[in-house]
Amino acid sequence: MASLMGKKVVVVGGSSGIGLGVASAALARGAELVIIGRSQDKLLKARRALSSDDQIKTVTADMTLEHEIAAAFAGIGAFDHLVSTAGTPPPGDPIAETDADKVRRFVDNKLIGAVLLSKHAARKLRPGGSMTFTSGINKDKPPVPGGAVVSAIAGSFSYFARALSLELAPTRVNIVSPGWVDTPMFDELVGDAKASYFEAMAARLPVGRIAAPADVASAYIHAMESDFTTGETLHVDGGQRLI
Repeated sequence: MASLMGKKVVVVGGSSGIGLGVASAALARGAELVIIGRSQDKLLKARRALSSDDQIKTVTADMTLEHEIAAAFAGIGAFDHLVSTAGTPPPGDPIAETDADKVRRFVDNKLIGAVLLSKHAARKLRPGGSMTFTSGINKDKPPVPGGAVVSAIAGSFSYFARALSLELAPTRVNIVSPGWVDTPMFDELVGDAKASYFEAMAARLPVGRIAAPADVASAYIHAMESDFTTGETLHVDGGQRLI
């Protein structure tokens, strides 16, 4: 089991939600931290929340724009681990009412973004490094109606990691698949109804509660530190797949 002490960890989407939880956990384990996001204001707020010193580097980049991703990794230089939790609220329309432009934007942000991150990160990762991407519970428990698109995209990540772990070996590539997590994105998805949604789901979950970002951050830490884990999808959903 490797240590993160002194390792450079890049967290894409690290300014809020799960990404901020991963950034905090990596920092606590001695990592040198780089967080990438679209909003410089959110990045600076995250850096203040994470540490009172200036040891955390922030980089503004949009993962749908390849020139920004290329520039980001050129500035970061050699590093050890990549984590991506970045994403946007998924389209949720029934298939007969699907807006193709919304679907394309979601695919660009989630899947094509992961491909572009992999392309440019692979050139900078040190030997023994890793990449960890994020899928989610919708691949296992798709909302009906309206879950077909997000289920397909989330499910594709497991196969992406399996193939990429062979292509980039010995670099390790894994996926973390969370269930419901109390993050700002959930506020975007359901607004004021969040409390009632969470209460109902917590009553059904085997663990009896909804995850906080810190609950799932440990899976990303494991993916980075476990030298013998690659091509895997780590489910951290409180048993949501079982209900």
